[in-house]
Amino acid sequence: MIDQTTTHPHVAEVNRVVEARRPLSKNLRIVSWVLRIGACVILAQTLFFKFAAAEESVYIFQTLGVEPWGRILAGSAELIACVLLLVPGTTVFGAALSLAIMIGAIGSHLTKLGIVVKDDGGLLFALAIVVFTSSIALLIIHRGDIQRLLGRILR
Repeated sequence: MIDQTTTHPHVAEVNRVVEARRPLSKNLRIVSWVLRIGACVILAQTLFFKFAAAEESVYIFQTLGVEPWGRILAGSAELIACVLLLVPGTTVFGAALSLAIMIGAIGSHLTKLGIVVKDDGGLLFALAIVVFTSSIALLIIHRGDIQRLLGRILR
């Protein structure tokens, strides 16, 4: 007798959906939370400087030609990313948003600001790299959530 489950054309798709619904292992949950909290600490720390119009933040956004609205928009986006990263079920949205923000930040450093900004020793650039890599890692860890979201959208 032929095993129908292996010959059915939709078996591979069903297996992918089942695989995507498996909960994260304990170790991956811990890694996910460490990455989420780490990224949020960095993003939240820079929020103070953006919203308080600290000299370094004003300098950065003046150099980019988008002071003050760019500074406030960037800070608002970072605040939203923090919330999304920490709320279970919205991690992929927060990771995607923080990744997009960090692509802009890294691009700004590489094209207009330079790695070192106002004698910071490259700290802001390094922090952007940390959030960037954390965001990519979170998107990989939570790829099952992305698959489920795309499955709902594509139906």
